[in-house]
Amino acid sequence: MPSFDVVSEVDLQEVRNAVDQANRELITRYDFKGTDSVARLTENDVAVESSTDQRLEAAVVVVREKLARRKISQKAISGGTPEEVGGSRWRAVFKLNQGIAQDAAKELVKEIKATKLKVQSAIQGDSVRISGKKRDDLQEAIAVLKGLDFHLPLQYVNFRD
Repeated sequence: MPSFDVVSEVDLQEVRNAVDQANRELITRYDFKGTDSVARLTENDVAVESSTDQRLEAAVVVVREKLARRKISQKAISGGTPEEVGGSRWRAVFKLNQGIAQDAAKELVKEIKATKLKVQSAIQGDSVRISGKKRDDLQEAIAVLKGLDFHLPLQYVNFRD
């Protein structure tokens, strides 16, 4: 029976490259001189720091711009509320959205069932597996999912006949 998986993954190498490019720009741009602005990538998040809240907002714009140029969806990061961390420093931490959470997976399954296509969907950990008898039904399901304005970036992998 043909099937495919719906996942939400972020290419960490591309994120690392975007953060490195943003750091280079933060170091060389004139309006960031003396602000000690920096962007750091940890395991599951990107932290941006600067000396003032206005410079922090500008640094966040630079990081988002570099992520967009690397074809990383803005939906792949969440959070980023500016907070004062002491010593007149400001920080914004963005969480990388990896995998589909249980409630988001239920929402996807509900959307697929609402289309009345002849496909079955099952939640499997961080992904949703969609299977059906015909390849055409699966391709219609992909088209429907691409048409959704879902709050996570979705990829369609592991298409099997």
